[in-house]
Amino acid sequence: MTEHRDETRAAYDGVVELYASLFADRLETHPFSRNMIGTFAELVHGTGNPRVADVGCGPGHLTAMLHELGLDAFGLDLSPAMVEHARRAHPTLRFDEARMEALPVENAALGGILAHYSMIHTPPDEVPALLAEQVRVLAPGGLLLVSCFGTDGPEPIRFDHKVAPAYSWPADRFAELLTEAGLVPFARLLHDPATERGFLDTHLLARRP
Repeated sequence: MTEHRDETRAAYDGVVELYASLFADRLETHPFSRNMIGTFAELVHGTGNPRVADVGCGPGHLTAMLHELGLDAFGLDLSPAMVEHARRAHPTLRFDEARMEALPVENAALGGILAHYSMIHTPPDEVPALLAEQVRVLAPGGLLLVSCFGTDGPEPIRFDHKVAPAYSWPADRFAELLTEAGLVPFARLLHDPATERGFLDTHLLARRP
């Protein structure tokens, strides 16, 4: 796990300003993602626990969006440069450097976790460990919203992402991993973003029983 994690950290450290300029628009041009995050926020409010972690927060734009939706949101990211940028861009919010397999959060503390394209660089055999850690920090009834690149094939596909090697996932296979981790998947949205890669954008909502 260490090698690919170090490579991913270094790659994102090197593209902070470019990445922020491309993606820190709070999803004005991505209505499907925006509305899934809005649905997630509404459901988290319904749990009575508004504390939410944006895991793999990047420049912090979605942490800010969750805050504006009334949640007690904070951001975590592997890249120290991303965390530094997020703190400058959103000085009233909390951002910390963290590894996804060792979140600095107490057991059963969160009403929700947003993992917006933050597990795409993790090799498939290591994803269950990340999901187990997310289950650990979710309170009973807490929500997880995972977004990733999707494929129609039976297995994940490795591809050359512009920042670091990444994987696209069949929605059914990722939903199986959520179930195996002890979560209950209950909603999904797949759509074609009309990108040159030809992958689907995939959003999965799951609840901790």
